[in-house]
Amino acid sequence: MEFFKFKRLKIVEQIAVVFIFAVIIPMSISGFIINNINQQSMRYQLRESAVLIANMVSDEIDFFNKTVSSNLEQIVFSLNYFKTQEAKNAYLKSVVQKLPDCEELVVADAAHSEEIHERNKLHKKATVNLKISDGQYLVATYKMDAIKDELFKSIADDKRQIYVLTNEGDLIAEHNYTDEAFKKTVSLLPKKLKKNKPEIFGDIKNQPLVYVSKDEPKITIIVNTTEKVTLKAITNNSLKIILSCLFATFAIIFIVALYIYYLYINIRQLFKGIIAISKGNYERQIRLLTTAFTPHEIVFLAFEFNRMATEIHKSYIQLKKNNVELKQLNEFRSNLIDTVSHELRTPLTSIQGYTSRLMRQDIKIDEETRQKSLRIIKEQSERLKRLIEDLLTIPDIEGMRLRTKSEDVYLPEVLEEAKILIKNKEEKEIVYNISEDLPLVDADKDRLIQVCVNLLDNAAKYARPDTKIVVDTVVLDDKVKFFVKNDCDVIPPAKLKKLFEKFIRLDDNTTRTTRGTGLGLFIVKGLIEAMNGEIDIHSDKNCGFCVEVTLRMSQVAEAVK
Repeated sequence: MEFFKFKRLKIVEQIAVVFIFAVIIPMSISGFIINNINQQSMRYQLRESAVLIANMVSDEIDFFNKTVSSNLEQIVFSLNYFKTQEAKNAYLKSVVQKLPDCEELVVADAAHSEEIHERNKLHKKATVNLKISDGQYLVATYKMDAIKDELFKSIADDKRQIYVLTNEGDLIAEHNYTDEAFKKTVSLLPKKLKKNKPEIFGDIKNQPLVYVSKDEPKITIIVNTTEKVTLKAITNNSLKIILSCLFATFAIIFIVALYIYYLYINIRQLFKGIIAISKGNYERQIRLLTTAFTPHEIVFLAFEFNRMATEIHKSYIQLKKNNVELKQLNEFRSNLIDTVSHELRTPLTSIQGYTSRLMRQDIKIDEETRQKSLRIIKEQSERLKRLIEDLLTIPDIEGMRLRTKSEDVYLPEVLEEAKILIKNKEEKEIVYNISEDLPLVDADKDRLIQVCVNLLDNAAKYARPDTKIVVDTVVLDDKVKFFVKNDCDVIPPAKLKKLFEKFIRLDDNTTRTTRGTGLGLFIVKGLIEAMNGEIDIHSDKNCGFCVEVTLRMSQVAEAVK
């Protein structure tokens, strides 16, 4: 049972639905995104990134402190093996040269140690003490610049301000320092600091301040989110808001434009179909872009229109088919009559005239005249025979019923036989450029002789006076090609393409200067393709007219090769 049936909406109903999906829903989503970004994203990102940076600096300080303490402990352990103070001092000097960023190592008492510490504070250097024994300390002096580079290396590109303070409030390291911001930040620092974990302080929500107060070493790390950083974060969030609004706007435009586009296209299809029918084009059918945007009324009109046009088109197709068949039959009849009238009349007239001459009893005919008359009768009879064979071959070629036999054929022998059979009345010289080791080809010898006779006969008929007919051969892989060339006027490309059709001649019916039916190349093409070969024709200034025939090499020749 069908519980739900899709109902195609009308135009007004579809516009209402489209408005809901194109305006209300996208704008609601955009408003939600804007509110969520404004209320949460900016504050959360700034606070978390400030805490992360404070932890990173703290970890760097811990690592530095542990590394220095480990190095000093090893030095203290090694000092126990030196007996004299001079040896210990020499050892400490050698260690200073090897330790990175360490300027001085000395063994001092408590007073001297404090003196070194005060001096280093004045010169902004770090002092690290390690107790050796009662009243004796190993005091190390480190360069603050090198320490600062190590502390802030991982956050070199960050724009926040970072301060590292001693418990006395002395600044020992800073990043992106400005005096005004530093004083303001320190003034906001709570009186009592929580130890060893990041804490957020300050009154400005969009500019969070974070401190980490450490027991070992006794320092305080402060991260100040400056106004510049806040503005950058706000800009990024604003960009997201703008992109969201743009997306919603484009969604509205896209959906409305899509609906209008489909509606416009389908209405134009209806108009074009009506105009086509009015002009007699009964084959035209309306093809709608059927989607959810296609109204019910347009689909109904298109269906009824196509049904009406189909009924009209059925009768029109049959009538058109009959007209084409009649036109083709009339054209073939005209060509056949034209061929018979031009090509059969001449040999029949010659045969009839010379036969009547031989049958006359009132004159005496000498032997030479009689032989000449019989020879002409024989030539014209052979001409009629070839014409009839050509006409009978046409149905077999068109119906693809032409049968050939496959045998090994020696091409030079075929060309010599064809040279004897052609009627070269102007006695044009035929030149064969054939290598002695030309391989055998796979073809039907009788059909191949017929092909060569046609090609040589055409070449001789249309060649310029006192020129040669040239036949070249070439072997490429498993194919043998031969070319029949003559010297004649260049044939236009438009005419060249039609020479393989029936009853096509270089000279038309009113200006023909050579005999022929226009079936030669049509039959040659059919015979070559029946022997699984290929044929092509060319015409240019270099060779005049050239026929290129490609045949397969025989299996025997391939085996020898």
